[in-house]
Amino acid sequence: MKWCSVLSGAPETSRALDEVAGKVHEELAGQPPDLLFAFVSPDQDFGRLNEGLAGAFPGAVILGTSARSVIGAGRELEEQPGLAVAAARLPGVRLRPFHLRNEELPDAAEARDAWRERLGLAHGARPSFVLLADPFSCDAEALVAGLEAGFPAAPKIGGLASAARGPGGNRLLCGGWLAAEGAVGVALDGELEVDTIVAQGCRPIGHPLFVTRARDQLLFELDGLKPADVLQALFDAADERDRELFRTSLFLGIEMKEALSEYHQGDFLVRNLAGLDARSGALVVGATLHDGQVVQFHLRDAQTSAHDLEERLARYRSALAAPLSNAGALLFSCLGRGQALYGEPDHDSVAFARHLGRIPLAGFFCNGEIGPVEGRTFLHGYTSAFGIFRRPSRPD
Repeated sequence: MKWCSVLSGAPETSRALDEVAGKVHEELAGQPPDLLFAFVSPDQDFGRLNEGLAGAFPGAVILGTSARSVIGAGRELEEQPGLAVAAARLPGVRLRPFHLRNEELPDAAEARDAWRERLGLAHGARPSFVLLADPFSCDAEALVAGLEAGFPAAPKIGGLASAARGPGGNRLLCGGWLAAEGAVGVALDGELEVDTIVAQGCRPIGHPLFVTRARDQLLFELDGLKPADVLQALFDAADERDRELFRTSLFLGIEMKEALSEYHQGDFLVRNLAGLDARSGALVVGATLHDGQVVQFHLRDAQTSAHDLEERLARYRSALAAPLSNAGALLFSCLGRGQALYGEPDHDSVAFARHLGRIPLAGFFCNGEIGPVEGRTFLHGYTSAFGIFRRPSRPD
């Protein structure tokens, strides 16, 4: 197995193609890739890129998306022309690319057999998934929930296209075919392990609280108190810096492991708050809640986000049983991160290299990120989600 990550900032599509194709052939020592991911800025000619990549790499499974900003070769090209490519030689790995529209998604209740049939996967396959979706035409929550029901143990990583600000403007690439809607992906099965790291970039404030009354996405009571009263008490106790964050960067964390005696940063699935319902006084949360859950409010800023990422990368590195030889990685990072958050370029890519070395890394800034928290896959916002592709560990 061998991976490479290459990047071109050339504004002319033909030049970007030539640069990328030449670098891939060089990095892979002239051997053709089996799999290629392409992340393309909106000012490039996506149709020409599709034809050029297919012509340069005729035997490869090619998957791609348009993106406002792209990541490759240790750099993050934000709001500027870019073509980022990750390419891999994957002996012993079976690849099944797919394109799905909303109406083609199997019902979650049908679970594994329906998904295997729709994706053309053999019985006994143990796939991992990379997913790229258009946020305006694909119900990404349903896609993720369906794959979770069908393949609960399978790693799933990906992101939502970000080049367009409205329907019809994004482009997806799957096996030489262009799409403007739905989702594309690839199932990988065989001599490959996919590890995932999801950095949510938030820190808890106050104390964990019990949900004492909730219905669907409406939170009516916490420890018997109105959410507005709980938030007012938190605001009154906060310092000036946190009070500023309350206005723009307040979230709710939902427990992922029941019956813990203590909760810490990272023990929660972080969800958006949509505001207070004027009639009922309920807090509107971007997740379904039920009575008895433990939740805790969270704040997000650059310092917290950077610390969370560093901690998760360090934890992953310390848990590795062997060096990451010939591995590759994909990064799906929120549009709200990058220079807008950190005030400096290449932040998450540099952190990744500092902890894990010069592993080829490519990806893009997303309109939503797909990755697991505590073993269950969700659609996120404001995260950086990494997929690390490596050889399986061998028993001693």
